[in-house]
Amino acid sequence: MSDLPTTPFGPQGPLITRIGLGGEGVLRTTGQDARARKVIHQAVSQHITYFDTAPAYEESQAYLGSVWAERPQICDTIFQTSKSPSRTYGQAMADLTNSLNTLHRDHLDLWQIHDLRTWEDIRQMEGPGGALEAFVQAREEGRVRHIGATGHHDPEVLKYAVTHWPLDSVLLPANPAETLLGGFLDGVVDEAKDREMTVIGMKCLGGGMFVQPENGIAADILIRYALSCPVDLIIVGCSTPDHVRQLVSAATKTTDALPQFRQIEAAFEPHASKLAYYRGRV
Repeated sequence: MSDLPTTPFGPQGPLITRIGLGGEGVLRTTGQDARARKVIHQAVSQHITYFDTAPAYEESQAYLGSVWAERPQICDTIFQTSKSPSRTYGQAMADLTNSLNTLHRDHLDLWQIHDLRTWEDIRQMEGPGGALEAFVQAREEGRVRHIGATGHHDPEVLKYAVTHWPLDSVLLPANPAETLLGGFLDGVVDEAKDREMTVIGMKCLGGGMFVQPENGIAADILIRYALSCPVDLIIVGCSTPDHVRQLVSAATKTTDALPQFRQIEAAFEPHASKLAYYRGRV
């Protein structure tokens, strides 16, 4: 039995682990099949059920698909997601077909509109021939069970999607810089929760740049910090099986870390805007 904390995906969705294997790390590479497969197998053996990927993440989908093709018996126990960066109906549908074929799946548990950044993205998505129609149709047809949107560039753009589109989830950054800056972890999250959407956290380690052991900021405390944010689960990219084990260990720790959280926020405060490198610049 796993000690990993779980959460329901939406009001009536399945239970999923509060940590997921992100599509970054070794999964966002090419030609690293053996290394990537070891990480995926380790995640499965550690009872992680949420798996993130996207067409933009190099061979991430192919790595996952190769494992699922060899182990079809576990496909009903995992929650497989992917994304589409396309803004038109036709290209989004093509992305979905490619994702399903590459992942060796007959459906996705969650299909996400990838990386909403600008008001032009919004206009294209919901305009004539826009990709939003493809997402809604794919859910109606059962090719995907849930749909969501992702964004880390502009909280107001992502909030519009949450408040105007029939989404089941939202993926946004969750880390100390975001607590300090506001926008995503309050404004967007509040609207999502009001609509019973699942909130997924990303950018928890800042692509590794937030991890500074010499200053007392280790990966495990950043993971625990992200899990303490108003999100339902987080995704973290891993480069080795040991990274997966560290992720699981951090997620299962129950000791109080509030004093460390406050120390980290104090360390981030003078540089929060710069540390949120993934946001758009005014």
